[in-house]
Amino acid sequence: MLKRLDKKSLFKSISKPQLIYFNQNRNFTIGGSQNEETPNEFDYIVIGGGSGGLACSKRLSIETPLNTKICLIDYRDPTNHWLEQNEFRKWIWGLGGTCTNVGCIPKKLMHTSALLGETIKHDISHYGWKIDSISHDWSTLVQNVQNHIRSINFGYRIDMTQTFAKDNEIKKLFYLNMKAKFINDKTIELFDPKKNVKKTISGKNIILAIGGKPRLPDDIPGAKEYAITSDDLFSLKNPPGKTLIIGAGYIALESASFLNGIGYEATVMMRSSPLRGFDKDCSFKLIEGMKDRGVNFIEKSVLKKIIKLNDKEYQVEYINLETKEIRVDTFNTVMFAIGREALTKELGLSSLQLDKEGKVVVNEKDQSISHPHIYAIGDCINRKFELTPVAIKAGSLLAKRLCNSECDEIMDYDNIPTSVFTSPYEYGCVGLSEEEAISRYGEDKIEIYITQFTPLEVAFAHRDENKTFMKLVCLKKDNGDEQVIGFHYVGNHAGEITQGVSIALKMGATKKDFERTVGIHPTIAEEMCQITVTKRSGKDPNKRGC
Repeated sequence: MLKRLDKKSLFKSISKPQLIYFNQNRNFTIGGSQNEETPNEFDYIVIGGGSGGLACSKRLSIETPLNTKICLIDYRDPTNHWLEQNEFRKWIWGLGGTCTNVGCIPKKLMHTSALLGETIKHDISHYGWKIDSISHDWSTLVQNVQNHIRSINFGYRIDMTQTFAKDNEIKKLFYLNMKAKFINDKTIELFDPKKNVKKTISGKNIILAIGGKPRLPDDIPGAKEYAITSDDLFSLKNPPGKTLIIGAGYIALESASFLNGIGYEATVMMRSSPLRGFDKDCSFKLIEGMKDRGVNFIEKSVLKKIIKLNDKEYQVEYINLETKEIRVDTFNTVMFAIGREALTKELGLSSLQLDKEGKVVVNEKDQSISHPHIYAIGDCINRKFELTPVAIKAGSLLAKRLCNSECDEIMDYDNIPTSVFTSPYEYGCVGLSEEEAISRYGEDKIEIYITQFTPLEVAFAHRDENKTFMKLVCLKKDNGDEQVIGFHYVGNHAGEITQGVSIALKMGATKKDFERTVGIHPTIAEEMCQITVTKRSGKDPNKRGC
């Protein structure tokens, strides 16, 4: 039985055969003795220590026989911008991947900082609180965010260790903080850039969980020299100041949103519609809210070049795609959020079949169609969802299938919930958008229920009247039922509300099921049980009163 250990008792509680040790290459081995060398041959090699790789390697360590050898490899090079501000010897890429180090975790913390500012500036006086003045310190926020990230990195190492702290059984999971490159489809060369050390290993089964990185354009002068990406934003030593963000996806909108909420002028440059693939009604309501709070938008425009004026200012030149007018402006920080690319090219395996975006082509069991002993999960495969929980679930299921021939459960990519953490309103959704539903089933088979209302705590603060929005996308069945195949919500606590609704959609809930459910009052979520206005009716969806 697994025993939960705290940090102080960890080394005391693990018997000598499972001693954890750190070798000269900054890599540590879990299992075995301190004098044992890292093996050259493994049963399973997992490349990538992000959410999917961690989930897969830990599950493999639990499910496999005692003599199984598993290797987890993880490393990411620092960005050029990071190297300009720091010495290479100080570079640390901790376990946890993009989500922990430069993604979900720091993003949510900075989003929370912006929400707290929103509450202080707009709401607390109505609740009787009096604050003479407020100010925000960027360096304090960044330092605390980075400290929290390091604590999570350490926690992942401890969690891996605890997998082996049981009944003196010897299992081996070796973690190597090194770069991986294929020599052939079963042999991998490892390289430690700090120690200039190389090692070669081989594996019977290889799992790719390498994730991706933000794209920087090659055809825009100054982009790679002067611009940053989300990989840099959360560790900036100096305040970003007046910031231009190029992109129309959720990373661009979330970043502009929290920078504006913290107190920096933020501008988003978009060449097309925001949040493509998401529900259009909700996407535009998000933009309206951001504009209302002061975020600037340069629409239907593309960046032409970036010129460095001095250490603190950059001149950008851009063109409006409709008028063809060329304009110039000055910013302190320029950030690209134009999408991500899989890190497959760095692996050097030319025979691995990739799609046109460089992602690994896999079958429904996450198995490479070109190499049956190579598997891939998470952001590096040819699937739609680049989300942390998707990688975790896919990694765990893959490990179960590899260890148990009777297990045939595969990853279900339908009805996956997600949330966009913008302010003043967040956006949560699960299932099909209105546009997707109509395209798939036809307009006559789809009924759209909508409501707009003002939550109690927002109404009390006298702001944002009827800006909270909720939509149910329903499929008309032959028996008269309406199955809810899409839920969309714009407002506070979007992730928390949507997570609960996603279970209902996964179970095939109908509109009547929602209506039969008693809501909790006074809450935002209760409104989903009371929606009666259909979009096709043309009636006013705005709700007044409780």
